[in-house]
Amino acid sequence: MPTLRIFFHDNCFDGASSAAIFSDFYRQVRDPDADIALTGMHHTSGDPFAGIDDLGDDSACVDFRFTPRVTWWFDHHVSAFQPPSLEAEFLADQSGKKFFDPTSKSCAKLEAGILRETFSWQPSPVFEELIHWADIIDGAQFATAAIPVELSEPALKIMTWLENNHDRELSHRLIFLLGHRPLAELCTEPWIAEPLVPLLEAHRRHIDLIAERASVTGGVVTFDLADDGVAAHNKFIAYYLFPDASYTVGVTASTDRAKVSVGFSPWSKTPRRHNIAAICERYGGGGHPVVGAVTLPPGQLARARDIARDIARELAAP
Repeated sequence: MPTLRIFFHDNCFDGASSAAIFSDFYRQVRDPDADIALTGMHHTSGDPFAGIDDLGDDSACVDFRFTPRVTWWFDHHVSAFQPPSLEAEFLADQSGKKFFDPTSKSCAKLEAGILRETFSWQPSPVFEELIHWADIIDGAQFATAAIPVELSEPALKIMTWLENNHDRELSHRLIFLLGHRPLAELCTEPWIAEPLVPLLEAHRRHIDLIAERASVTGGVVTFDLADDGVAAHNKFIAYYLFPDASYTVGVTASTDRAKVSVGFSPWSKTPRRHNIAAICERYGGGGHPVVGAVTLPPGQLARARDIARDIARELAAP
């Protein structure tokens, strides 16, 4: 039985959705008997594909940095080419199976459109729901900050579960169900619903913590949760608490990483003056013009804090 390996942006609604889309496309259009293996990827300094030898009989990478090693590639991050010399390899590729559009709000919508129009994929109505929400979530296209912070929509509950789940088998289980069952139905699965209870409680605690820890200077909200045991948090909380702010810079830490998260408010009354992806790239990170991050080894928390101060100072400068 042939094997397809899909690399995808892990702990991410858009990444999971993109993997689900490619999986369904491949079995519908290319090979219904394919054995599909999933590998979640995280942005790190250096080559994140180093040491990966098993690419299967066919391979794809979705919602993640470019690598010439895979057969199929779809991405929309402006920092997709690291190092920048990889862009020349992408432009020279004549396979017709690698696609990049940094103007797309989500990889899921970009990928779905290409697979539908160029490769005859016919998604079910349930996939349309998934694509719709992936585009809203990854593009931060919410009408108000309350929507992504109050988390009443099933898609936002799934997003929260994905961002905090560290059981690889459960993430893969969800990916193979996405697009085949409505999101509201998936939220009732015990292996999703039960972990969501403490996650939503933690989310409410994060709101209180950020309210306590945050300060605002020059339209930039800064906060440090590294000593509070917070490894990840809802990136919209700061905009919910400080609606007049334009940027956020937050520091978090876990046993496997120290992280600086940077964002621009979708509801800012002040035009964006900075490309956040370009700023984060200077420190080995990346992302989009409006949101990005820098991830460091866990022993470099002091360095992460220095980077956060530098970035916040740059964003707040007149």
